[in-house]
Amino acid sequence: MPIATPEVYAEMIDRAKAGHFAYPAINVTSSQTLNAALRGFAEAQSDGIVQVSTGGAEFLAGSTVKDMVTGASALAEYAHVVAAKYDVNIALHTDHCPKDKLDGFMRPLVAISLERVAKGLEPLFQSHMWDGSAVPLGENLQIAAELLEQTTKARTILEIEIGVVGGEEDGVANEINEKLYTTPEDVLKTAEALGIGEKGRYLLAATFGNVHGVYKPGNVKLRPSILKEIQDAVGAKYGKDKPFDLVFHGGSGSLLSEIREALDYGVVKMNVDTDTQYAFTRPIVDHMFKNYDGVLKIDGEVGNKKAYDPRSYGKSAEAGMARRVVTACQDLRSAGTKIK
Repeated sequence: MPIATPEVYAEMIDRAKAGHFAYPAINVTSSQTLNAALRGFAEAQSDGIVQVSTGGAEFLAGSTVKDMVTGASALAEYAHVVAAKYDVNIALHTDHCPKDKLDGFMRPLVAISLERVAKGLEPLFQSHMWDGSAVPLGENLQIAAELLEQTTKARTILEIEIGVVGGEEDGVANEINEKLYTTPEDVLKTAEALGIGEKGRYLLAATFGNVHGVYKPGNVKLRPSILKEIQDAVGAKYGKDKPFDLVFHGGSGSLLSEIREALDYGVVKMNVDTDTQYAFTRPIVDHMFKNYDGVLKIDGEVGNKKAYDPRSYGKSAEAGMARRVVTACQDLRSAGTKIK
């Protein structure tokens, strides 16, 4: 199947919300990790989301070029070609974009999609995230309103963050404190500024104790009930059940029971990065330890070309990451739910 059209992406989100499941949103940094994500979704028979962060996009452009728009565009163009060989629907998304990178990342990518749509083509990406968690809520929503107008014209979906995800990702660090918990007052202001769909569709990353990074199960103090509270508060005012399409950030180390509870409150997308990074790298380390005398030219020897050929350990890395994507689909109940 080709990359999801705007209509198919909307259907994916609607089906997830109605079915109490969510799509893993897998961060990728190369063609190889993209292939691993696609393979994992296909093996799980789940539609899914592939996303690239600002740091990932910079890396994709090359370590000397470091142009985020070039890297993200190249990944998207490649994905449009290779994803067509898989029998699942894949949406492309750009992850956390803070204020200081809007003009160098998100806005130019939205402009590319606007140009494509004007020519009768599909947008390059299906959704983009504006991360305004570091600015005051009023400014966050003001920028979000401006971006929502543009993303709607580009036939894409906006993702916003209300509250703060703790920990560190791509150099953006936040303290672990009470700001990790979004309040009903925050989301009432959000609905007032952005509507609940009538001004354009958006995903809401509301925070309930989420933390980026590596944590053992139970170490992250999540309160999924906060998601029910904010859905109920806005739903009561506007007469709509679960008005928000919610996103779960910082899921590593979360208990499965907490994840499943969040799904019941309207979470349709959960970011997965830390766990898939490890799943990709671990088989490479195993290969290097077991074949150290082949990958190194020790004492003037020639080594073993089959051992140091990147394809030899790359295949294992792809398979390892794909297995972790399958697990994510199973945890989020999306396995076996692909649109026929």
